[in-house]
Amino acid sequence: MPVPEDRDPSPQELQQAAASFGLLSSAVRLHIIWALAQGESDVGSLADRVGGSIQAVSQHLAKLKLAGLVRSRREGRHRVYLVDDPHVVSAVRLMLAQFSDAPPSC
Repeated sequence: MPVPEDRDPSPQELQQAAASFGLLSSAVRLHIIWALAQGESDVGSLADRVGGSIQAVSQHLAKLKLAGLVRSRREGRHRVYLVDDPHVVSAVRLMLAQFSDAPPSC
């Protein structure tokens, strides 16, 4: 739930936001969120898309998952990842739009 504009965020809300921004301070994690916003993916496909090793992307996904930004489900022998917080996608799109000629699509 958004913080009403007539009050300051609580220390807990500020801490949670700072932790999320900290996780998204990695270009690889931003790319992972961007890719997952386009649709579900397994770690191998994500690694190919973001240009990282499976092990490195797996570690990034584990951190994003612990923070509640992504989740996974088992599909056969594969684990499929998806964004668990659509607000994060909106924030990432808005931030990336600042560095692009395209208008944001939130």
